[in-house]
Amino acid sequence: MTQELDPRIVSIIKAVKGRKADDIKVLDVRGLTTYTDMFILATARSTRQASAIAEYIKVELKKENITPLTVDGLSEGTWVLLDYGDVIVHIFYEETRNYYDLDGLWADGTVIDHDGME
Repeated sequence: MTQELDPRIVSIIKAVKGRKADDIKVLDVRGLTTYTDMFILATARSTRQASAIAEYIKVELKKENITPLTVDGLSEGTWVLLDYGDVIVHIFYEETRNYYDLDGLWADGTVIDHDGME
């Protein structure tokens, strides 16, 4: 399935893994919402790591001339959101991810296998 993914998603996954994020989940939410197609969720072990992961994603995608429409929460690092239009990346500090439970909220989304993307 990896070969069918949008190259941006592959780049984002590689960047997230490159900064050692935990519990990475790619959710296809087409048909469940009109404002995006995919969510990428990841957990950081600290607020500093969450911000660093988000910064690294921005830098890596900028190399491909891809910039986010908006970035929110970067300075706090508890929940950093990078909006790339049809792909939204959520980088959470662990307690924040558990509290907001987007995994549960969007449980009807299709989980996309990202194993093998390094």
